[in-house]
Amino acid sequence: MNRPRVVVAGLGDSGVLTAIKLARQADVVGISAKPGLLSGQELGMRLARPNDWARYNWITFDRFNGLDRVRTVHGTLTGVDLAARKVFLRRGDGAADAEPYDALVLSTGVTNGFWRQPFLQSADEITTDLADAHRRLAAAASVIVVGGGAAAVSGAANLAKTWPATRVDLYFPGERALVHHHVRVWERVRGRLVDLGVGLHAGHRAVIPDGFACDAITSEPVEWSTGQSPATADAVLWAIGRVRPNTDWLPPELLDEHGFVRVTPELRVPGQPGVFAIGDVAATDPLRSSARNRADGLLARNIRADFAGKPLRPYRPATRRWGSVLGPQPEGLEVFGPGGQAYRFPGWSIDRVLMPWIVWRGFYRGVRP
Repeated sequence: MNRPRVVVAGLGDSGVLTAIKLARQADVVGISAKPGLLSGQELGMRLARPNDWARYNWITFDRFNGLDRVRTVHGTLTGVDLAARKVFLRRGDGAADAEPYDALVLSTGVTNGFWRQPFLQSADEITTDLADAHRRLAAAASVIVVGGGAAAVSGAANLAKTWPATRVDLYFPGERALVHHHVRVWERVRGRLVDLGVGLHAGHRAVIPDGFACDAITSEPVEWSTGQSPATADAVLWAIGRVRPNTDWLPPELLDEHGFVRVTPELRVPGQPGVFAIGDVAATDPLRSSARNRADGLLARNIRADFAGKPLRPYRPATRRWGSVLGPQPEGLEVFGPGGQAYRFPGWSIDRVLMPWIVWRGFYRGVRP
């Protein structure tokens, strides 16, 4: 009996995990604009300590034991024929190609700032980007971070910790940052920011210059629509959460009014047999939480059930964001639950237990050195 063929369009965290879980029961093809898993998480650590960040978050596909059964294709997606069950792409060498599928997983993620971009990159280009952003901020005597989400807070904290002599100021639009987390998370993280000397400026909503996509570190003064005087610094890090779904290659009938992929509670695209979506690109709930709640296991189970003609199970989204905010630090890693409770991993356990055993072996089924 022929094995079903699954195409995973996009190999970020959700796509890689889904591909790994399906590889034993199906012929899986993964398509990615990057030659490895380039995570969009832990922005502050990425900017302040890029070598440490890359060790955990930039892993070429050939290092994943779980992807040995998966054929990965380096290319950009250009279209899909839903009736013929075929996706179209342009490979890294410029050649046009097509991949047929029995099931299609849409996991192309979102564009967000300079650190999450959908264009084709080589390993050397990614390494250069990491180093360039680090050098730009290392040379700054003052930094403004604009935004109130985890990326902005993480950026401000890690920059201040790595370069104590640098003046770091965090500007956010509401009364507090981390509004999608439990209030206790902000109370705890705020104390860490104050201890690090980060200037906190609530009630500041930035004016976005015309045509600016917030995808670069800038140096021009930041103006505020909330009436305050402009703020200046040597470098401005924009982390305002202006995400854009990477769905330009998909037909409009698959998308909601904001360009995200519409899904049923079972992560299936309505009216499209064999098509599913997961991660930041999937309009599961206001927080698009399937990217961070291990929905990959449910999706893999539902795809196998769909092939077998069995009932599918619904995804139940979280109502708050949870997880790490500041990222791994030399003294340890703090992870927050949905109710705001904090769990701490001591520093020694990150490289000895957490990453090699819980994350790389437990989640990803093994990562080679």
